[in-house]
Amino acid sequence: MRAVLHRDRVRARIVRSDRRGRPEGRVVEIIERPPHPIIGRLLHESSVWLVAPEDKRYGQDVLIPKGATGLAKAGQVVVVELTEPPSLYGQPVGRVKEVLGEVDDPGMEIEIAVRKYSVPHEFSDGCIAQARSLPDKVRPQDKRGRVDLTDVPLVTIDGEDARDFDDAVYCEPAKVGRGKGWRLLVAIADVSHYVETGSAIDIDAYDRATSVYFPRRVIPMLPEKLSNGLCSLNPEVERLCMVCDMLVTAAGEIHAYQFYPAVMWSHARMTYTEVAAILANTRGPEASRRKELVPHFLNLHDVYRALLKARNLRGAVDFDTVETQIICDENGRIEQIVPRVRNDAHKLIEEAMLAANVCSADYILQAEHPGLFRVHEGPTPEKKEILRGYLKAMGVGMTISDDPTPGEFQKIALATKDRPDAQQISTMLLRSMQQAIYSPHNSGHFGLAYEAYTHFTSPIRRYPDLLVHRVIKAILTKERYQLPVLPTPGEAHEKLARRLASRVSPPTQKPRAKVAASPRELQAWEAAGFHCSANERRADEASRDVEAWLKCKYMRDHLGEEYSGVVTAATSFGIFVTLDAMYVEGLVHITELGGEYFKFDEARQELRGERTGIRYAIGTRLRVQVSRVDLDGRKIDFRLVREDEEFMARAMKEKGVAPGREGVPAKASTKRAAKKAAAKTRKAPLDAVKATAKKASAKPRTARKSRR
Repeated sequence: MRAVLHRDRVRARIVRSDRRGRPEGRVVEIIERPPHPIIGRLLHESSVWLVAPEDKRYGQDVLIPKGATGLAKAGQVVVVELTEPPSLYGQPVGRVKEVLGEVDDPGMEIEIAVRKYSVPHEFSDGCIAQARSLPDKVRPQDKRGRVDLTDVPLVTIDGEDARDFDDAVYCEPAKVGRGKGWRLLVAIADVSHYVETGSAIDIDAYDRATSVYFPRRVIPMLPEKLSNGLCSLNPEVERLCMVCDMLVTAAGEIHAYQFYPAVMWSHARMTYTEVAAILANTRGPEASRRKELVPHFLNLHDVYRALLKARNLRGAVDFDTVETQIICDENGRIEQIVPRVRNDAHKLIEEAMLAANVCSADYILQAEHPGLFRVHEGPTPEKKEILRGYLKAMGVGMTISDDPTPGEFQKIALATKDRPDAQQISTMLLRSMQQAIYSPHNSGHFGLAYEAYTHFTSPIRRYPDLLVHRVIKAILTKERYQLPVLPTPGEAHEKLARRLASRVSPPTQKPRAKVAASPRELQAWEAAGFHCSANERRADEASRDVEAWLKCKYMRDHLGEEYSGVVTAATSFGIFVTLDAMYVEGLVHITELGGEYFKFDEARQELRGERTGIRYAIGTRLRVQVSRVDLDGRKIDFRLVREDEEFMARAMKEKGVAPGREGVPAKASTKRAAKKAAAKTRKAPLDAVKATAKKASAKPRTARKSRR
């Protein structure tokens, strides 16, 4: 392993099996070593310059010759380019390519992440030049052939910190058939008008595939002139848009729809907080400031309730999960971590966007035109078996069928919502599902319970949405949209296609609408779907990495402090606990749980003490102390400092262990004895557990050890 590096593509030969039957191998050839920069801290030790990689998957330090350090100083974070690969008897050698700065500089975690995950963060010269040549406002010639919606009171509703506005909504009562209903307009920024296929801006946008969101910073998919200017639906200016115009019945069904290009004028830039306040009190101060728009907000709320009714009948999955928001100070350090509260305004916009996305998917299917769908598969056979075993072990009394529907998952969540382990059950239901991907093969969206679904509503920040706009425009003009030539021709393209065959092609046998496309054209759409899906994962990983870095720096200031928390995951090597006050997760290693043998129960997703019967499962409440923070490894360790004595006593009673043994002190008969016992427990609870465990067992057992 000394001759290889993380990300190397190798050929290996299996040489033997270990005691547990796992195959062991030997690297026989390095097939490919992609040129990938290494980020780390420059160190000067014993007259030798070296870089310690920030990513610990690079197992070796990189030697830097004296003349290759450039302007970098010891302790600074640098980007290294390898000049000599590692060998069996020598370390890798490199030169400093870029100096990022000091490790505590504001925003350093983002600079590291964008390079660590190869996130494109600088636009090409051609892209910048083309963006400069674009107009500052909508020109008369841009309006030709478009519907004029400037007199329709469309409004944008976003978060307080939003800078780009790519969707606007409007609703009015309408007669649908013989009954009452609504006309719902969803207007989306027409990015495709300015970003032509194969242009310099388009190439950069395809390379990024998505905007990447960090605390206090965004790496956009499009240049700022487009994302925050010409394509952003800013208030009281003309903007080009693509409109999904829908008729919705009182039951929440989409009776009819049409797409058309238009020009609009946003009548207000609203926030979720403002709209929620207006809906809660139509005579309040927020409503009085927007008096002329209040009836339209009430119409939007009415159509939302109808769409929500249809969603519940459809059986779409809707679990209660807590999302958090990191609030930073001017230096980029965390001030606090707060939960995101979803109000009716959030849900209103969400349902309107879902409706427009469903219509766009149906429109593409009806035209038999190739495009990218947002595909979400149900659980795999392996995950189904794990979930069934878990539900049975927890005594839920309900299970899933061989071909489960999202309604089955929702029924289980609703039936168990009042149980103390409801959060644990919801977590397991979520984990049993697969990740959503982009694919030209439509096999539906399991979680949302849609037969067909795509992304149409965010072309400023997602490339698949831009492709969907182009396809819809082509269908409207009775033309055919052709994907540009991909940057992976020849052998590389064939390799990508083979990877797609195993990773992206949906395994379901559901009947699919026919798509009139040649194998080569379909392969190009598959490659685009794979590229967009992979870059979406990359953006998520980079964002999580930055959040983990910030949380570690935040918790370094709280070493030794105690907090209450809840177990959010159980593994064979310990339990992960999320703190109530800070929403930060850390590990309580199995060796910190007490002096006995703990066994991991995969079916119940819990650790159980063999002698005492103490259980640590998802949802168990604990008191922990922050014991260690590893900034480079993005890891936080907790130590168990206080048990719920009633919980422990109950577990021991079920196991038949008498009070006063296995680390639980017997009830003191005098005040003096009680104080002594309490002081001893506070001072060294783990020592007490280990000492009593040794007395109770002739052959003391050690806690299971495992790699983290």
